[in-house]
Amino acid sequence: MRRTTVHRASLAAATLLLLAGCGSQSGSTDKGSGAVSPSPSPSSPGTSPATSPGASGSSGACTPLTSELTAADNRDTVCVAVGGQLRLTLDGTRQRPWKAVTVSGSALRATNAGIVLQPGDASAAYTAVASGTVTLTSSRPLCAEPTAPGEVSCKGIQEWQVTVKVK
Repeated sequence: MRRTTVHRASLAAATLLLLAGCGSQSGSTDKGSGAVSPSPSPSSPGTSPATSPGASGSSGACTPLTSELTAADNRDTVCVAVGGQLRLTLDGTRQRPWKAVTVSGSALRATNAGIVLQPGDASAAYTAVASGTVTLTSSRPLCAEPTAPGEVSCKGIQEWQVTVKVK
């Protein structure tokens, strides 16, 4: 009798820990990925001509864009110089596809990304054409849709958003 109680208690504790871990990826306003972005340095040697070294004397800090944006850049603010290029790739799956990236603002012009996408991925490329601030957004389901009766489903959405300051 005692042995059965210990096994049941262990199973219940393991189930609670598993459920707590699943609930931690909420896609809320928290960054959620655990990734840490480096701080922009006041004079960044080696930055490409497409980036600007930061907002000296202007309101709002941003990180100079030095590479392609990914899902790990969620909630970041990046800087791009007028004439610079911006590329992004969000890796998804058939079961959890990213929606097409949307742009709010007119400082970026869409260009040909020039790559082949896997099902579920979202990719985009832009040229910075004018000074201003643009917000890029996308989203995808947190959970895959059930494929058989009785499987668990969720209605959670993982959101992705990056603010781009064109200077």
